[in-house]
Amino acid sequence: MKKSILCLILGCVFVLTSLQAQDPHFSQFFANPIYTNPAFAGSEICPRVSLSYRDQWPSLGAFKTFSASYDQYFDVLSGGIGIYVMSDKQSDFYRVNTAALIYSLHLQLTRNIALNLAAQANVTNHSLDWDELVFGDMIDTRYGQIYSTTMATRPDETSKTYVDFGAGALLYGESWYAGVSAVNLTRPKNGFISYTRLPIKFTANAGMRFNLRRDVRRTNAFFGQPVISPNIIFQHQGEFNELNYGLYLDWSPFVFGAWYRQSMSFSNSDAVVLLFGLQWGDYKIGYSYDITVSSLSNVSGGAHEVSLSAKLPCPEKRKKVKSIKCPSF
Repeated sequence: MKKSILCLILGCVFVLTSLQAQDPHFSQFFANPIYTNPAFAGSEICPRVSLSYRDQWPSLGAFKTFSASYDQYFDVLSGGIGIYVMSDKQSDFYRVNTAALIYSLHLQLTRNIALNLAAQANVTNHSLDWDELVFGDMIDTRYGQIYSTTMATRPDETSKTYVDFGAGALLYGESWYAGVSAVNLTRPKNGFISYTRLPIKFTANAGMRFNLRRDVRRTNAFFGQPVISPNIIFQHQGEFNELNYGLYLDWSPFVFGAWYRQSMSFSNSDAVVLLFGLQWGDYKIGYSYDITVSSLSNVSGGAHEVSLSAKLPCPEKRKKVKSIKCPSF
């Protein structure tokens, strides 16, 4: 009970004061491609549906995030359209819901190099359930929560909605890619009693793919060609700087991954992420677990994340457009 009360009080402080908030993040970056970088919209050419669920720090029972997205390339637009919705439960009393629309222009620079340029508009709602908050003066040491609080006054509004924008770029070739993106460009106000502006989130990512066995004749009917893919992602938002680097082994139908997440703002180590995925035909499912290696390792419980994606049948295309060969998870 003491842990629950402490979490509620800390969460209340976070919501009601001027601390800077952060956008939710996923460990399976490429299972949420258009959230990682809007320029990924239409990168598979065919229609793609992606679902993700993340339970971060389950021992504290606070952060649970669900996302769903759809994207597809359209000949008539010379680019991709993407939409995603996200619900981020940050506690029993605070939730953030977002819906975004993305357009990504696809440009063929040379025979082997292409560039995607994307623009994003999203609508976000922050909601606060004031009746779920617990303050110190509401608790009797013998009988529990029996009093009304005098420590805080209910704010005038407990729901706030705003429109925001983002942008992204992605340069890629036959077996490599590199991209940058920025969201929260208008820096909307955050908070219910005192306010700060939500910091812009910058993301830079890059990766490559290497075939470990080039002789296709040596593969069998069950396993595909083994491919190794090193990747790196850097994110900056406000005072937070985070570096993620890792490696995938894609040996269809299996995918194995290992990432190291380094918080460059407060502590040097944050988490080691282990991933296992299955892909069969146009369907992919992945599970990852964050092993916390920071000072929170004894209380956080790590993080569980599950993803599911499906590539739908392609419509007939008049243009020949190359897809990006990026990781699945």
